Amino acid sequence: MKIRKQNIFNTTWAIIKFIISWILVFVYAFILLFVPTGKGSVKFLRIFMRCFAFMTGVKFKVTGKLSTKRPLLCVCNHISVFEFASMPIAFGASFFGKKEISQWPLVGWICKKFGVIFIDRRPSHALEALDTIKNELAHTDHPLFIFPEGTTTNGAYVKQFKSSLFDVVEKTGVTVQPVVIHYRLRDGTKISEEDMANHFAYFCNSKMDQGPLCCRERSAFMQVFHIMVLGGFLVEVTVLPVPDLSGMDRKQMAETLHDIVSKEYMKNK
Repeated sequence: MKIRKQNIFNTTWAIIKFIISWILVFVYAFILLFVPTGKGSVKFLRIFMRCFAFMTGVKFKVTGKLSTKRPLLCVCNHISVFEFASMPIAFGASFFGKKEISQWPLVGWICKKFGVIFIDRRPSHALEALDTIKNELAHTDHPLFIFPEGTTTNGAYVKQFKSSLFDVVEKTGVTVQPVVIHYRLRDGTKISEEDMANHFAYFCNSKMDQGPLCCRERSAFMQVFHIMVLGGFLVEVTVLPVPDLSGMDRKQMAETLHDIVSKEYMKNK
C-alpha cells in the first residue's frame, strides 16, 4: 500500500470532514457545559476521540494490557497530536499535557474538562509541576499518560526522557508502565523515515537530533487536515510489562524507561 497522493477529490473531501469536525467540537463543547469534570468527563473523552478518529481515518491496534494497579502512570513515546486520541480510545485514559495547550482557544477548555492535567515544564517550575502530578495521581482511578520526551519527534527515534517528572515516582512509589506506539499505513505496512517525517509526524525541525527533517512543517490543526487528505493511518499500541524501578532515583528511572521504550520502538519501527 502506498501513501495516497493529494488531489482535488480527496482534498475537497478532507475540507468537508475538517469543517464537520469543528462543528462536532462546538457541539461537544456545549454538551460539556453540563458534564461535571471528573470520571464522567473522562469517559466522554473516549466517545469524542472515537468520533475524531473516525473523521480522520485513524485506526488502532493494541497489544498487551495495562496494569490494574492504581494510581497508574504510563510513559509513552510521542510522535504527533494523534497520541491524544489513541490513549483515551485504547484505555479510557487521560493525560498530563504542556501548559501552553491550556491557553488554546476552546481546545484548552475542552481538554481541561476531559481531565487533561496541564503542567509547566520549565525548569523553574519543576516543583510546581511535581506537586500537580502528585495531587492528581492521589485521587485518579483511570490511567494517566505522560510523554517524557517533552516534545514530538520525526518518528526516527525516541528522544531522551526528561528526568524531572520522575521525581514523583521516586517519592510516592506510583506504578509506572511503559507503552510504545508505532505508526503504520492503514493496511499495516511500515512507513519509511522520510514519509514519516514529511507526512505523519508533527514536530519542529530545530528540535530534532536524528533522522530526516520535514520538508514542510505544519501546525497541529494543519497536521490533522493533512492526515484527512491522506485518508488516515494505523496506530499500533504495545503495552510493555511493568518494570522494577525500586531503589532507583529519578535519573535512573528516566534512563531505564527510555531504554525500554526506545529499544521496543527501534526494533519494530
